[in-house]
Parts: sequence; structure tokens; C-alpha cells
Amino acid sequence: MKKFLALILVLGLMTMFCSAFAAEYTLSLGHIQSESDSWHLAALAFKDYVEEKSEGRIAVEVYPNSQLGSEVEMLTSILMQSGCDITYTGESMQTYEPDLGMIGMPYLIQSDEHMEAVLTGEPGKKFEQLMENAGMKVLGYFTRGPRYITSNRKIEKVADCQNLLIRTPQSPMTVAAFEALGAKPTPMALNEVFTSLQQGTIEAQENPYAFIQNQSFYEVQKYLIKTAHLRAWVYIAMGKAQFDAMPEDLQQILLDGGKYAQDEEHKLFLENEVNFEQQLQDEGMEFIDVDQKEFADAMIAGVLPTLTDSQKELYDEIAALAE
Repeated sequence: MKKFLALILVLGLMTMFCSAFAAEYTLSLGHIQSESDSWHLAALAFKDYVEEKSEGRIAVEVYPNSQLGSEVEMLTSILMQSGCDITYTGESMQTYEPDLGMIGMPYLIQSDEHMEAVLTGEPGKKFEQLMENAGMKVLGYFTRGPRYITSNRKIEKVADCQNLLIRTPQSPMTVAAFEALGAKPTPMALNEVFTSLQQGTIEAQENPYAFIQNQSFYEVQKYLIKTAHLRAWVYIAMGKAQFDAMPEDLQQILLDGGKYAQDEEHKLFLENEVNFEQQLQDEGMEFIDVDQKEFADAMIAGVLPTLTDSQKELYDEIAALAE
């Protein structure tokens, strides 16, 4: 009996101890990339920062590799407050706020410097407000390298894209851009792409170097076509309802943590962009230079007429910052 009572006492003390140090808030951060990607390493940096600065009041659980679903599924989960609280997203948000589709406008952003001017200027403020209108709080952003087509069909000019079965994200603007090339875009979750390429369900896909390398697309794709058709970014986005439910001091820690993760990811991005190009060549991919103006003329001509007045206004503001 004495041993039993002692055990009860110990268990009770352990429960009190654990309760005293239990997190007040547990946040789930899900993303579509692998553990080796800079996005995941940034997520771990965010987790460490937030947990340390909040002194354990916030716990962050990180789920890579689409463990919480596709990007679209995670967005739905966040907005429904049903399992995911934070993810990385960009032009896919146009489903909820059409003007956010401008993140995916082909050939609009001309350089990394241009992108930074957009994100830190008036267009950036408008985009963040649009995110809030759609139910998402922006904690930071990751800039991305130019997107390129990879294919098992040799593509040297726009005419070579005729009837090309190419995977795109679930972004109407991206779909319209590739339809303008004569291709047959097929929206698909990222975690389905490798198998679909391997089985021949699709012939091609388009992504920055980091995605091509980290998703091992070089194993099932022969050519990398240097279209550089899109320079874009993704937001570190948290459900606004979840953010608003937290005390102000913890909100500030989340915002600071987002900026910290943004800076850490950018360091990795700059290093990786050079390395990945060489690695993909070493893996045997054949790089093909194309006339980017030909691709730009076709894509822009296909998409520009579909823009709404407010999208056209954003387009003009962004284009004006190119200088």
C-alpha cells in the first residue's frame, strides 16, 4: 500500500510538473517540400526561434513532404481551423482572392531586385492585405528562383510545346499561360508529379532549380528548358483566426519568427541556386537555351487579356518598379 501511495504521489507530481511546462498553444506547420529543402530548414529555424522566445508557451510541430496534404488541402485545413495552422503559399491563393493570382503572372518580375522592390513596396502591402482578406496572416516570405520547364521532349521554341502534357500548380493564371503556348497543362499536387512523370501520365513539369533537384525530377526528365517564365515568391502564411486568437506578445514573437525564418531561408537559397544548377547538369540533364522573348510574348499575350481591372492595376504597378 505504501508503494502504491508513493507511486500515486510521484505520478501526481509528474503531472503537475508537465502541466506547468506544457505549451499554451500548439501550432502545426505543414509544407510540400522534403527535409533537405531550404523551406524545411527554415521551418525548423522558425520552430526553434518561436519556442525559445515564447519560453515554451508556443510549440511548433513541423510536417514536411505533404504529410498534411497538398498545398490546396492545407490551405483548406487552415481556413477551416481543422489541423494545419501555417503553410507556404503564393498564387494558389487566387482561389480565395483573385488578385493574388498576380503572383503567378508570367514574365512580370524581371529580377531578384525587382521582386524585392515589389515585396517591400506598395504592391507588397496590397498583396499582404489581400492575404488577410482571404483569411491568412503573412509572417514572412521566401523568394524563389526562376521557374524552368523540364521535359522528356526536346523543346527549343514555342511550337515545340504543342500538346505538351505538363504538370502545373492549381493556378488558373499558370494554366492560361501554358495554354497560350499550345500545351495541355494538368494541375496536380507536387507529391504526385514524380510518379506521373515516371509512368508517362505527363511529359513535363515546371519549377525552380530547388524543386527539380530536391524532388529528384532529374531521374525522370531529360531536358531542362531555360524559359525562366516566372519569378515568384511564397508567403509564410498563418490562419488569421488562429493568429488573432493569440495574445499580442505571442503574435509579435510569431511575426519576428517569420522574419527570422525568411532571412535564414534566403541565405540557403542564394547558396543553393548556384549549386543546384551544377548538380542538375552533373546528374545528366541537358540544358536548352531558348529565346525567352518568344515565350514571353506568347504567354503574356495569352494571359493579359484575361486580367480584371484590379489585376491590371497591380500589373502596371509591379511593371513600373522594374526600373
